[in-house]
Amino acid sequence: MQKENSAPEGFPNFIREGFEVKVVTSENYTKRDSGLIYRDFEVGKGDCPKDGQQVIFHYIGYNESGRRIDSTYLQGSPARIRMGTNALVPGFEEGIRDMRPGGKRRIIIPPELGPPVGPSTFFSAKQFEVFDVELLSVQDCQRRTIGFYSDVVCN
Repeated sequence: MQKENSAPEGFPNFIREGFEVKVVTSENYTKRDSGLIYRDFEVGKGDCPKDGQQVIFHYIGYNESGRRIDSTYLQGSPARIRMGTNALVPGFEEGIRDMRPGGKRRIIIPPELGPPVGPSTFFSAKQFEVFDVELLSVQDCQRRTIGFYSDVVCN
């Protein structure tokens, strides 16, 4: 199935046995207590993002069978999200929290740290999601108030 879906080289395998799923990866992956699994391809340089900072990143998202489900590269522009605002899937934020600008990482998000599921969402079943992420930059943000208008500016 992964070959038919053109999954990237070294893509993890998911073996389902009843309600249990075994994730099979090469030895160079790290598993956290939360269940998140990741592998750094490049570490990057600089400081890791903190709550309130904006991260700018590219990603390609895959389902368990290796089918691409989303890509900022294909959309033509990177994603921009402020950390610590619950704007990201919990596992995704955990996976990029200790990355450094220029870093490239594969993040395997278990269902417990994944997106909500159901008929009104893009995800129809609880499954692992895999993201290849390239952290481009981390920016400081400040609240700006002009009269009755207030927003956040990041640079």
